[in-house]
Amino acid sequence: MMIDNFLIYLGYAFLFFNLILYNVSFFRKGKANVFFVCYLIFSFVMQFSMEMLYRLKITNLLLVNVFFIGQFILLGFFFKSLFTVKNQKRYLLWSLLSGLLLIIIESIYNYNLFFEFNLFEIILTSLLLVSYAVMHLYNQLTTEKVYYYITIGVIIYMLSSTVLFLVGNLTNDLSDEFKYLSWQLNAFLFIVLQLFYLYEWKVSFYKKSVLHV
Repeated sequence: MMIDNFLIYLGYAFLFFNLILYNVSFFRKGKANVFFVCYLIFSFVMQFSMEMLYRLKITNLLLVNVFFIGQFILLGFFFKSLFTVKNQKRYLLWSLLSGLLLIIIESIYNYNLFFEFNLFEIILTSLLLVSYAVMHLYNQLTTEKVYYYITIGVIIYMLSSTVLFLVGNLTNDLSDEFKYLSWQLNAFLFIVLQLFYLYEWKVSFYKKSVLHV
């Protein structure tokens, strides 16, 4: 349990640190992408809120679902702002709207899903975000790397966490040790994701800031 808490809070610390760095780069330098900054702010607020509800022994599954939907929207528009090909922008917009529509229809059919662990929502939003990230990665094969490490981090984290959530959905019939292992791995992957974000800031903004001093 102590290891679980350490990994979780270390991930929160890196998220907060990235939040500060990217906000400084955005408000002082006007360089950081506005959608990515909004995503970091949203992530921190949601993570803090979910942690508070957990500590108060109040179910936080509603916020978990809000987090995945909000993450899908903000990162979706982040990648859309990086695309230059109209067909790619059109695909992203229509797939994003279609994904949200499917989630809404599912929730109307069974509104209790907002208060449950919605595996369909998690898989759908995560895989669509991976497709956007892969498209952006492909676009950079012959051009300057823009938000390259963020893109790599999103692909690794989204694919890996989706597998863990799938496995975690099966752990109700498996041992507690195996269930805790899957959550530990997810907490570790979240730290890795934040390290990718941090390295992206160092590569894209830190050196430029030093040169302008």
